[in-house]
Amino acid sequence: MANLINILDLSVEEIDRLMDLADDIMADPEKYNESCKHKILATLFFEPSTRTRLSFESAMLSLGGEVLGFSEAASSSSAKGESVADTITVVSGYSDIIAMRHPKEGAPVIGAEHALVPIINAGDGGHYHPTQTLADLLTIRHELGRMSGLKIGVCGDLKFGRTVHSLIEAMSRYDDNEFYLISPEELKLPGFVKNEYIIDKNIPYKETGSLEDCIGELDILYMTRVQRERFFNEEDYLRLRDCFILTEEKMKDAREDMIVMHPLPRVNEIQTAVDKDKRACYFKQTVYGKYMRMALILKLLEVEV
Repeated sequence: MANLINILDLSVEEIDRLMDLADDIMADPEKYNESCKHKILATLFFEPSTRTRLSFESAMLSLGGEVLGFSEAASSSSAKGESVADTITVVSGYSDIIAMRHPKEGAPVIGAEHALVPIINAGDGGHYHPTQTLADLLTIRHELGRMSGLKIGVCGDLKFGRTVHSLIEAMSRYDDNEFYLISPEELKLPGFVKNEYIIDKNIPYKETGSLEDCIGELDILYMTRVQRERFFNEEDYLRLRDCFILTEEKMKDAREDMIVMHPLPRVNEIQTAVDKDKRACYFKQTVYGKYMRMALILKLLEVEV
């Protein structure tokens, strides 16, 4: 495992081992607090981010390493027209590992072709976000105790939501899972995702435009925001953004052991009143994400503790 571009770069066995390592880090963080001493993580974020960038930085600092980088394209030489390839080549000489976010799909693939050090895709347009998926998987395993035999509802923007695409790809590899695809017609799951990871694998699924119709059946409800930055038309965004809002009233129909997840940031698709419900796990996801990124950094740098 030289780089991580897509969650499918990892086998199920590798994912399970990363989760085991993350568990060990959570159980005994002091054992790992100098494991990346004198190592440098470069965070190259050509697109705005709060949680992902800070999670990577916190992960590396917690391992005893150092961090350098930028948080927006305007503060990098890409504002002058420098190519991704040139940026990655130069930064490879300053760092031991790179985490990169870019608004263009496929940019991390180009970066990986020119990187002299391991590169992690921290999100590329509407394409992939593998470390968010690793956070999601650890959340599921910790909160539900299993990865198989689950009824998984994904709700909201399924068309542009890269976290949804990666989660479906990952969970389709575990046995006996089912998917509930909950979205307006305009934001349905793209055919390439549905065909390759659900239909071709004969995985049961249901498409619906109503959260109320299926919430009572779910083990997991994965909410997403309608992303303004993915729309070409402001009118379409304004019309669709409030289609699916999770409320306390709707939660009354959900099972007591269901969990609610969200990759964040939240806009208004989950009412803040839901935050106090014991089934709300979206803030826990951010913590699990830090530990999975710590485990991933250790694996890519081939650090044994």
